Amino acid sequence: MTTPWGDLALTRFPEDPRERLRAWDASDEYLLRHLAEQEIPLSGTVVVVGDRWGALVTALAAHRPTQITDSYLTQEATRANLARHGVEPGTVRLLTTQDAPPDRIDVLLVRVPKSLALLEDQLLRLAPGVHEGTVVVGTGMVKEIHTSTLQLFERILGPTRTSLAERKARLIFCTPEPSPERAANPWPYAYTLPDGIGAVSQGTVVNHAGVFCADRLDIGTRFFLGHLPDGKGAQRVVDLGCGNGIVGTAVGLANPEAEVLFVDESFQAVASAAATYRANGVPGHAEFRVGDGMAGVPAGTVDLVLNNPPFHSHQATTDATAWRMFTGAKRALRPGGELWVIGNRHLGYHVKLRRLFGNSELVAGDPKFVVLRAVKR
Repeated sequence: MTTPWGDLALTRFPEDPRERLRAWDASDEYLLRHLAEQEIPLSGTVVVVGDRWGALVTALAAHRPTQITDSYLTQEATRANLARHGVEPGTVRLLTTQDAPPDRIDVLLVRVPKSLALLEDQLLRLAPGVHEGTVVVGTGMVKEIHTSTLQLFERILGPTRTSLAERKARLIFCTPEPSPERAANPWPYAYTLPDGIGAVSQGTVVNHAGVFCADRLDIGTRFFLGHLPDGKGAQRVVDLGCGNGIVGTAVGLANPEAEVLFVDESFQAVASAAATYRANGVPGHAEFRVGDGMAGVPAGTVDLVLNNPPFHSHQATTDATAWRMFTGAKRALRPGGELWVIGNRHLGYHVKLRRLFGNSELVAGDPKFVVLRAVKR
């Protein structure tokens, strides 16, 4: 990536030489070019929110910025990209969306997230540190910035306008008007589940901002809950890509002897899973881990993996994440252990499972979804 501070060699995480998706896009370049052309002072506290793969903070490392992200993969990519360019550890402060933000913010740079709820939560959390002199600039591709995006900046921080589009990217300019009477943060959000979905019927779901289907039970998960395995005993179960954790919570309620590991690369998701598990008073044992799929889970130690894999990486459609989840699950499973997957019928996960496991059984299906079972031989 060419920047006003020099050319950067950047990669995503995990690094894959076959990866054709870049670790930056035109909106990152537009923002950095604007900072340089307008000679915006970067001597105070610079906070970068939503940096996808560390491109922004790597370019601005000399100004000792703080990065705030919901993504474990983003943090790992950022560490690798900083190290690749000789930036000393600690030069860039790495925070998660679950950490307290800086008390004072002089420059706030926001890479607009896909989730409007996550943007709302973060702006409300950051607002107390913003002052009248804070420079606030957002960035994103044109298709990511909507009227509702601008209204959110304006409602929480102050008057907002946008730039002209360049290479399908756009900037957001906001003039802060600090207000002591700002609305309360509505996140996390909790709701009660309906009847007829097994062990979690009438249970409670807690969602932090940005977690998929934050205000209702999505139809895929509902279908999965109706077709979960009914195993009993001291099983080691992994809710892989756990989201709000309702699937693993259902397993824990149905089988109190099970040990359930909730894993997700989203800090918001794992916080949601922990809150959902506690809210339902599950009597068994659980562990909550933010990480890269099954990495760190010892081989041959798991009886059951439950998975609803994502098929998007930000705006890109890809099956790379699903394939890595499936291969990680196979490595972690004991002989005879099972991977249960729910997915949209058109994604054809049965082909991947047969290639990897040598088998794939259709447990249940409807016109939209399938539940598949693969056994490690």
